[in-house]
Amino acid sequence: MNDRIKLHESWRAPLANEFEKPHMAALKHFLEAEKAAGKQIFPKGADYFRALDLTPLDSVKVVILGQDPYHGPGQAHGLCFSVQPGVRTPPSLVNIYKEMQSDLGIPPARHGFLEHWAKQGVLLLNNVLTVEMGQAASHKGRGWEQFTDAVIAQVNAKIDPVVFLLWGAHAQRKAAAVDESRHLVLKSAHPSPLSAHNGFLGSRPFSKTNAFLEAKGRGAVDWALPAVAG
Repeated sequence: MNDRIKLHESWRAPLANEFEKPHMAALKHFLEAEKAAGKQIFPKGADYFRALDLTPLDSVKVVILGQDPYHGPGQAHGLCFSVQPGVRTPPSLVNIYKEMQSDLGIPPARHGFLEHWAKQGVLLLNNVLTVEMGQAASHKGRGWEQFTDAVIAQVNAKIDPVVFLLWGAHAQRKAAAVDESRHLVLKSAHPSPLSAHNGFLGSRPFSKTNAFLEAKGRGAVDWALPAVAG
């Protein structure tokens, strides 16, 4: 499995042992069986580790944690909260854009494609990296959680300070062991329409993130998203 995985070279050695563990073998067999049964899995196989391919370990400045991929056709492409060009911007991302405009004055993008962030060191990591079409959380408990715990542990071990944006209780539990003496942890409600007004809107995560990164000499993130085709 490890030789065929598409992810940036900087992650391969740190995660090599993880790919050899029983839960990853069981996960591989589960995914193969689901596909053999005719089930459609998102994102496509080449994008399972897209977040780790676009954002090298040594470049990580910010971590944003999601739960599992979007389960509608054409949406998921391996980055949490992001959708492919031409796909309607999901409600949680609409609220993220609203907060970004309030915080930084950046008008909402007309798309939901966040690779511009990932290429600047924003690790857009879901807790679970695959899902069955139309079935939210359908791959929960199949082994991805242990793998993404290991990813977070590798980031936490970095000497360079990182900002963890933990939106909602799920993300806050996921990154509970992050060393807050070295890294900045910003917690708020989830940007979902069900909870955004309970503390996400008005939390100013983007300006706080950039102030911290600049103070630590790591450089601000350009949160403004360029136009994309689609």
